[in-house]
Amino acid sequence: MSINSDQSTAAAFAQSWNNLPAGSIYTYEQFIDWLAPLTKDDVQGKKVLELGCGNASLLMHMADWEPILLAGVDLGDSVETARQNMSALPFKNWQIIKADLVNFTSDCFDIVYCIGVLHHLQEPERGFSAVISNVKPGGRFHVWVYAREGNGLIIYLVDPLRKIVSRCLPWWLIKYGLATPLAVPFFGYAKILYWLPRWKLLRRLPLYNYSRWIAKREFVFFRHVAFDQLITPQTTYLSRQTIESWLKNNQRVKQDSIYIIKRNGNSWKFGGRIKN
Repeated sequence: MSINSDQSTAAAFAQSWNNLPAGSIYTYEQFIDWLAPLTKDDVQGKKVLELGCGNASLLMHMADWEPILLAGVDLGDSVETARQNMSALPFKNWQIIKADLVNFTSDCFDIVYCIGVLHHLQEPERGFSAVISNVKPGGRFHVWVYAREGNGLIIYLVDPLRKIVSRCLPWWLIKYGLATPLAVPFFGYAKILYWLPRWKLLRRLPLYNYSRWIAKREFVFFRHVAFDQLITPQTTYLSRQTIESWLKNNQRVKQDSIYIIKRNGNSWKFGGRIKN
């Protein structure tokens, strides 16, 4: 694996996370959506780990589910913002650790989740293996990644631009000079789709389900998403076949516990349990 590649990706995302207002960028509704089928009942009283925690936007919501211990790991300088955000909560039994998640080892947790991170690693499967290796026997894991299916518009139009600008432009120019104007037409497109009737013909449009989902958010969040798409040096869009292979080939995964769920037509949630 290229450590420098994952380090540069973490540094790029830290620029994004550390230039956001204090608190979570995500709504509680988004948090529940990303974590489902996990619920508060699964988390309450358990030791929980997030790999790739950014500025703790998800950890802050996870704290409301009352784990006995909540830990977050990130390779970038966003850990400083994460600590500030977590310090503002009444929940105090948390840890923020600066480390490479691919090589991170622990005494193991009841639940390990990783949201929107594996597809930005140089070797995503090694990241998945790290998720599994940090779950205790009988514990649960949950992952969300970009799908190859349903992202043709992004793969063929946005991703080529990302490969250029992420390597040669400063973060502030990408955010305000590119992500902001690019977010404007998508903001309008999503809002129009949200307010129109759900005609079958419209459902064939690019990113239809995703657009209706994100349309509930304000323009600043659209810009945040566009910036995230452009700032990272590394993105891999993962097929269902790839995910199935990971799950099947990992000897610790309990095969009859596996789930793979397509989310908003352009991403995958998947998880399961570890063998006892």
